[in-house]
Amino acid sequence: MSFYRINISAGLRTLTSLVLLFILLLASEKGNAQEKKRVEILQAESLEQSENIANAQRLINDVIIRHEGVLMYCDSAYTYEGTNRVDAFGNVHINQGDTLHLYARKVFYDGDRSFAQAINNVKLVNPEMTLYTDTLDYDMNLNVGYYDCFGKIVDSTNVLTSKVGKYFLDNNEAHFTDSVVGYSDKYTIDSEDLRYNTQTEVIYFKGPTTIRDSVNTLYAEDGWYNTQSGEADLNLHPMVYNDTQSIEAKQISYNKENGDGYAEGNVHIEDYENRTIIKGNKVVYNDEKETAVATDSAVFISYNETDSLFLHADTLKSIPDTIEGENLVMAYYGVRFFRNDVQGICDSLMYFTKDSLVQLHRNPVIWSEQHQLSAEYIEMIQHTNAPNEMHMMKNSFIISKQDTGRFDQIKGKDMTGYIVNGKLRNIDVDGNGQTLYYARDKEAVIGLNRAESSNIGIRFKDGQVHAIAFQKQPEGQLKPILNLEEGEKTLPGFEWKIELRPLSKNDIFERSEKKAEVTKQENSPTDQ
Repeated sequence: MSFYRINISAGLRTLTSLVLLFILLLASEKGNAQEKKRVEILQAESLEQSENIANAQRLINDVIIRHEGVLMYCDSAYTYEGTNRVDAFGNVHINQGDTLHLYARKVFYDGDRSFAQAINNVKLVNPEMTLYTDTLDYDMNLNVGYYDCFGKIVDSTNVLTSKVGKYFLDNNEAHFTDSVVGYSDKYTIDSEDLRYNTQTEVIYFKGPTTIRDSVNTLYAEDGWYNTQSGEADLNLHPMVYNDTQSIEAKQISYNKENGDGYAEGNVHIEDYENRTIIKGNKVVYNDEKETAVATDSAVFISYNETDSLFLHADTLKSIPDTIEGENLVMAYYGVRFFRNDVQGICDSLMYFTKDSLVQLHRNPVIWSEQHQLSAEYIEMIQHTNAPNEMHMMKNSFIISKQDTGRFDQIKGKDMTGYIVNGKLRNIDVDGNGQTLYYARDKEAVIGLNRAESSNIGIRFKDGQVHAIAFQKQPEGQLKPILNLEEGEKTLPGFEWKIELRPLSKNDIFERSEKKAEVTKQENSPTDQ
């Protein structure tokens, strides 16, 4: 047993010696480290012991102090025994690493913490920028300067000010918060929170931010803006607008240099001069050329004091026309539109905003009240102080529903219709005219009148054929209702397409097959 006790005691003594040696080594290293950080007084006209401050000495006139990689110049200073603190006054200039310069009226420097506080007329300069403020705290370990009493950063092209700011010298980035304002000869910006890289000259912002350039005003609550190119990526309630147009979406990309832009998610583009709106989930536009292409649930709206046109197509394109101040809107594939007095469908459409001219191509069908109008090509012209015109070219056909299963019909090569107060007033048929309409004696239907003539003039009243003028002697007959056969109730080419008719501004998208089939059955001709 004594053998083991002797060995344990020897081990404890050895361990104690090692611990003491380790402590002595640490103390030695600490002493060496402190030696390395000792403040050096390189120059001063006079040096005196302070009578008012214990362990302090005062340096006066042309003072130069060095501490590691820092050189400090000032008019006067206090240094303190046992520390690496320096309080410098008058024309203070700190130079760190030959690239960073700090100027102020006063600087409180703590070399043990590598920290300096500069006060009064502060200026921090490096090759990328100059920072101005009244009080600046500068962490020399992290190379970060920060202020909370308003400051300004100036580089070769931009000026940015804020109440609170930090500048990260290692990555050339400034972070501004509270009352941020920036400007150059290209833009101005107002924000509450933004970061700015002095090398790339790109601004990153969060919170409500407004940017104004020579063309547009940009607003968003998250995104970035290149102060040199004018390129921007705007997120969270973004908007781009000027005196004549505005764009809103979930996300907007914009390039001021070429005017190109891309908007995505509930896009809303409004042209105030032409009173038009384009909507869609994806829009490519150019604000210099004033062009826009909308896809994915694209909608075009033309509004005025009395009524609005709502139009949907797979693709919508808006471009300036050759006439100054006029826009041309082109709609492609699956066009459906609704206005209170007229609705329609076609494959493609062109709309001239200033002339209020609409051209419908490839199998167009238009409905107005109980009338259905179709042709290979239809042109609608809206006049301010005259009846609106409708020109129908090739294989023109008008169907007017009178009651269940009864349809007045007009067919011809070309037709011109006149619309007054939203109601079809007159139709002129030019070439191969055919009519099929129900003759009435007061309110009673007495028969079905069928007539043919090359040119026919027809007048409507209350949606019904009121008078017919034939330029040539017509060929036709009046047949009593009871003697009618089913095939005699329609002209060749008759096709009642009521199931395709848009019923409201919300019905301009494709209708479901089930809904369309029900509508078609409810409105198809029946035996009467």
